[in-house]
Amino acid sequence: MLHPADIADFKEKSAYLQGSIKSIPDFPKPGILFRDITSLCEDKKAFALSIDLLTEIFKDTRIDKIVCAEARGFVFGAPLAYRLGCGLVLVRKPGKLPRATIGESYDLEYGKNVLQINVDAIKSGERVLVLDDLLATGGTVEAMIKLVRRLQGDVVAAAFVLELFDLGAAEKLREHCQVDVVSLVKFPGH
Repeated sequence: MLHPADIADFKEKSAYLQGSIKSIPDFPKPGILFRDITSLCEDKKAFALSIDLLTEIFKDTRIDKIVCAEARGFVFGAPLAYRLGCGLVLVRKPGKLPRATIGESYDLEYGKNVLQINVDAIKSGERVLVLDDLLATGGTVEAMIKLVRRLQGDVVAAAFVLELFDLGAAEKLREHCQVDVVSLVKFPGH
């Protein structure tokens, strides 16, 4: 895995991505400043750049599968899996996957949710990149890491397009899950 700082012009490229992400005040509730990654996807240069940067970071890392959560994780996981020549595993909410699954619950701001993965999606020893569009509190990605490990996969890293750095989830993942965390853009979280 290449460290983002070792990529030529990474700061400038990251700044371009950051500029493509719109900030929406008071969404979904008052006091929240929502970072809208869909505006990055709408910008063809920014979207291509995000996939190019993730490819550059992981191109020399053996990855058998990318595991991503619905729905925005799929947007970035599919082209990255194609570029890296690996499989793509979709993690979904209950009742969305037709084959046998296992699930993992995680905490939300006001409750719990569950993510599921097909029991035959990952084979023992496969090297897995866990990917999502956004790292906020880390509950979704931690659940994905637990699912991969329950299937005896080896999590090589967790990658994100956008990280809300002051919520502390990257440090939590490094300490509690022992995974490298890579983010292309960092914003303060609210």
